[in-house]
Amino acid sequence: MQEETTVGRRGRAAAHAVVILGMLALSGIGAAVAQSLRVTPVNILLPAGQRVATLTVTNEGTSETAVQIRGYAWDQIDGKDTITASSEIVTSPPLATISPGAAQIVRLMLRHKPEGREATYRLLLDQIPPIDPNPGVTIVTRMSIPIFSQPKVRVASHLRFHLERDTTNLYLVVLNDGQCHDVVRDIVLSSTDGRQFKAAPGGLPYVLAGATRRWPVATRSPLPQPNETMRLTAHTDAGTVEEQVQVVQAP
Repeated sequence: MQEETTVGRRGRAAAHAVVILGMLALSGIGAAVAQSLRVTPVNILLPAGQRVATLTVTNEGTSETAVQIRGYAWDQIDGKDTITASSEIVTSPPLATISPGAAQIVRLMLRHKPEGREATYRLLLDQIPPIDPNPGVTIVTRMSIPIFSQPKVRVASHLRFHLERDTTNLYLVVLNDGQCHDVVRDIVLSSTDGRQFKAAPGGLPYVLAGATRRWPVATRSPLPQPNETMRLTAHTDAGTVEEQVQVVQAP
């Protein structure tokens, strides 16, 4: 059976991710060694019924390197990304040593198909530094690959927006009460007096199914007042957003 990996829409814009790993050995001369890993795809979308995917890890450095691969369940709780160790994702191999210029195919399999709504995971690739006989400091890199697994039923995101303000700050609050994730980009808010503000999503701009995100808005005094409305424009995977959003007092 042929295994197929489907790259999500965000992954098509970036066909590969190059991660530079700098390892500084504090020896007598302070030598520095740099290594580079390339991973494709940068995210994985598993359509309904598909539980198997592959990714390729390429060592573009000049020395052998080892990588550990582990799967985690991915949630967003109280507006923050959280990952939890999970046996739901099986990776093969879970640990690989890659020669310079070589590539390692990593296969992953979900034990169960999701039901009702999209299931989300993160695949973490941790570079394992070589044993150095000289004392020093080693800097390593972790790569995090999102995995989206869709159920058999048709699912869609459904985003709802509002603004919250306190005494000094304004926040854009995004609730996704749909059954699959979405991504919010290029957020611009316009006040009734013509001023424009931009929201700054912390980290990656994903909003998972059933999750709420709260992003700060760069503002200049004075802040909009409660019950005031602002015009929101943004781009999501589901399309362009253009709507009026209300300002409420933060609880």
